[in-house]
Amino acid sequence: MATMTETMGTRKKSNFSKTILPYMYLLPAFIVMGVITFYPLAYQLVVSFTDFQTKDLRMGLASPVLNYIGFKNYIDIFTGGLPVQNFEFMRVLIYNFWWAITNVMVHVPAGVLIAVLLNSEGLWLKKIYRAVFILPVVVPPLVVATIWRNIFDDQYGAMNQLLTVINQFFGSTAVVHLHWMTDYAAPIPWLLPGGPLPPAYYAMMIANFWLGWPFMTVVATGALQSIPRDLYEAADIDGASGVQQFWNITVPLLRPAMIPAAVYGFTLSFNLFAFVFFMSGGGPARSTEILVTFAYDLVRNLRLYGAAAAFSVIIFVVGTIVFLITNRITRATESYSEAK
Repeated sequence: MATMTETMGTRKKSNFSKTILPYMYLLPAFIVMGVITFYPLAYQLVVSFTDFQTKDLRMGLASPVLNYIGFKNYIDIFTGGLPVQNFEFMRVLIYNFWWAITNVMVHVPAGVLIAVLLNSEGLWLKKIYRAVFILPVVVPPLVVATIWRNIFDDQYGAMNQLLTVINQFFGSTAVVHLHWMTDYAAPIPWLLPGGPLPPAYYAMMIANFWLGWPFMTVVATGALQSIPRDLYEAADIDGASGVQQFWNITVPLLRPAMIPAAVYGFTLSFNLFAFVFFMSGGGPARSTEILVTFAYDLVRNLRLYGAAAAFSVIIFVVGTIVFLITNRITRATESYSEAK
């Protein structure tokens, strides 16, 4: 009898260890996440159904002059009812997607190609190159945006000076003064129908390319190190060329690592607030505005906290939908063996 009681006690302890104890270890993390993440999200959701403005800051949701207006903020956002000039939600959303997609389209191939070149045998100072190209990753986007904005200055910027030198090389004496950050005319009108892409977009693409390709190169370099050399040796024996080896060995085996990196890069570019805000400020005429910079502008200039909260909720929903769709299509979160 005593043995049975001891056995039952041991089973209860074992069951407790398997079911309850893991949650006890996770409880501190849940508490911290609840305070710094989940509570602000819930608070923001409630605020999005109000006309929260500067007058309500002191008492918050307990403010006696705070009005609950239902879905009015969301309706105003979708129908252009906000007191903001030159704002169309769908235009900003389409441009935001275009901005994120085009950045990934240039970052990923460039990162892979540079990683392959740096991984080639016989390359001198390989470790130094790998240390240098990681520098853009550790530089704050604020610093990057400020420096590149100065580079594209229409009067004294290095980019116009470079174009002037190139122009003189071909026999012209004209000084180039392109208004990169202020000109609204689209150099390529058909590139994004319904949303002209001013020179500021191309300037930002150049700057963000410098900022984004090193991360993709780091990921690709790590994946290249895991590809067995035996595969390339066997391909050499079979007479495969370097190009054939790249497309039939390197690219398929890089896919499990690069697809999640591309999804991460898309998400990062989609919400790249600091870089966009400090380089173009959404201008000219809101043509380079993305969703997060517009939500911030609603708070900074108009003090429309309720509308900004609604805008942030929309951004969250859009981001979640995009992540679920891309994850479904690309299978980015599958294990390495399943993705091959």
